Amino acid sequence: MRWVLVVSVALFAGIAAHGQVQYARGQDVAPVFEGWERNADGTFSMVFGYLNRNYEEEVDIPVGPNNTVDLGTSDAGDGKSGDRGQPTHFYPRRQRFLFRVGVPADWDKQQKVIWTLTLRGKTNQAKGWLQPVWELSPDVFVENMGGGVPDPNNKPPSITVGDVSAVTLSEGATLTASATDDGLPKPYRRSPSNPDRDSQPRRPRGVQIKWIQYRGPGKVTFDPDASAVVYGEPVALTSKAAFTAPGTYVLRATANDGQLFTSRDITVTVH
Repeated sequence: MRWVLVVSVALFAGIAAHGQVQYARGQDVAPVFEGWERNADGTFSMVFGYLNRNYEEEVDIPVGPNNTVDLGTSDAGDGKSGDRGQPTHFYPRRQRFLFRVGVPADWDKQQKVIWTLTLRGKTNQAKGWLQPVWELSPDVFVENMGGGVPDPNNKPPSITVGDVSAVTLSEGATLTASATDDGLPKPYRRSPSNPDRDSQPRRPRGVQIKWIQYRGPGKVTFDPDASAVVYGEPVALTSKAAFTAPGTYVLRATANDGQLFTSRDITVTVH
């Protein structure tokens, strides 16, 4: 009887096969330092993402005391104290490589860029610094995004997003985006000489455009939120965005070729 009771409790708690409890709602968000990049002008960029521990719930944390980026230097007078372009709308689970914080070429290798998030009484921090082990490369992006074996000749797709004027809450916004690519990586073809399942990416090869909400005072829904995955020709996507509250929103379109991606943001004012 005891064994049956334990199994029943585990099932109702939603414990996955590997023993990890999955929560649909009510959990916090942890910022993540992904690594740093070298820029052509000698400066560096600290790259961040996050883990929303909820499997279903989207949460919002406005820029301010509960969502702040600290460079360890005085921000007084620049009008951007704590605001370094971080998201305020958080989708469920792990979201990678979302924003960059630039630091100068002479940045102290021991100095940290700290992103702090507080939600439901719990504070989490991610600390970025210029240690060699954290340097990013295209291969790191591909491996973390599930793109299969990296193609060394692949370049990120290009994306163009149409401007959106101010809209009303009732009418919403019409969004347009288009993308082109270099045709790499080529579509995956398994052969008897290459049967390795681990080398196959998680989705078909080709370019896909996807919209997400990056910032805003309400919730945004996109119809549709993504294009089909298209290989070998330009991709275009027209979507309707609906808003639940007036205010200023930042929406992001991303073109992903299955290994590398490029994002563009637009700001939409909703009356």
